[in-house]
Amino acid sequence: MKLKDKVAIVTGASSDIGFSIVKKFVEEGSHVVMIGRRLDALKKAASTLGNNSKQTVALQCDITNDGQVIQTIEQVYDHYGKIDILVNNAGAINDPIHFHEMSDSDWMSLINTNMIGTFRTTRAVLSKMLEKKTGSIINIGSISAERAIPKVHLTVYCATKAAINMFTKGIAVEYARRNIRCNCINPGIINAGMIKSYLEYPEAKKVLQDRQPLNRIGEPSDVANAATYLASEEANWISGIILNVDGGKSASEG
Repeated sequence: MKLKDKVAIVTGASSDIGFSIVKKFVEEGSHVVMIGRRLDALKKAASTLGNNSKQTVALQCDITNDGQVIQTIEQVYDHYGKIDILVNNAGAINDPIHFHEMSDSDWMSLINTNMIGTFRTTRAVLSKMLEKKTGSIINIGSISAERAIPKVHLTVYCATKAAINMFTKGIAVEYARRNIRCNCINPGIINAGMIKSYLEYPEAKKVLQDRQPLNRIGEPSDVANAATYLASEEANWISGIILNVDGGKSASEG
């Protein structure tokens, strides 16, 4: 088992990608603390793990609330005595809308979750990792951090994800001498979230598939596999990378 007896925190843990990461981590022997805004959704997801659900704990926490974040991380550390892995998966995306039509509150909703929420959670966990002088932080970004999609108006969302790319590199370098690694996974088109309903239409699904070099839509498990590798000792000399899990899309022309 790649993550035997490791203690991991996954934010946004009831989402498609988040829960796939939880499931994979548990299969690899990790104890996983599932964090999210909705406790009922977390518990419902964990219940599908069967006997493996004993390796999970569900905690309600809004990562945009600094007090809740600090309290939750303290609770985890007091219980387990360590935090080995943090996966910053929680994120928000808006319905495509022209930038000039967005209000300040529209911007701040994305910024507070995608950027500041990630900053707060990372800060709280870093203080605990520093005590043990080891840790792996994995940020879940998006290939939208690197490219804008014509006719899909997500400028602020893209900007928040681009910030996470640089945040990853900064944390990786700043804490390298403390034996704490930080990497980022940028998924491409994944059968998750808003995309799922779109994929219910065969014609629409075919259009998306044809645009992917590997000619298929990615699955949450593709992201989970990458996260498991980066969290494991097999990747103990890998830090500060932006790993595009996108079926080759970012290497293609369009």
